Amino acid sequence: MSVKNWEKKVLDEPGAAERVAEIEDELRLAAGLTALREQAGLSQRELAKRIGVSQPRVAAIEQSRNVTIDVLEQYVDAVGGQLEVSVVKGNRKTPLIRARARQATTTSSSRSATMPRAAKRSA
Repeated sequence: MSVKNWEKKVLDEPGAAERVAEIEDELRLAAGLTALREQAGLSQRELAKRIGVSQPRVAAIEQSRNVTIDVLEQYVDAVGGQLEVSVVKGNRKTPLIRARARQATTTSSSRSATMPRAAKRSA
């Protein structure tokens, strides 16, 4: 079986389009996070130090689609950005998470990396 025939067979399977879309989303997220870090002039090790995790954890964040909002927010804050999450439905855009004020020190950032959300609010 030729590669072209195999590709057609795979893509004709039920659910193939959805699987391809999921893979594209994963690649887009990984490339986007990596680009943000590189634009900030940071290595994975430097970013890891800023958010209080290991370098392999940063690599895992950059390669995973299943990242929590808290982790994503810490990552984006560490590269100098602010995370906003909105839902777009037709012409309507509904903000779910608005950008928060940046944290003053890396010490509070690294502490928040392991602190539960409820504890962060009371800290």
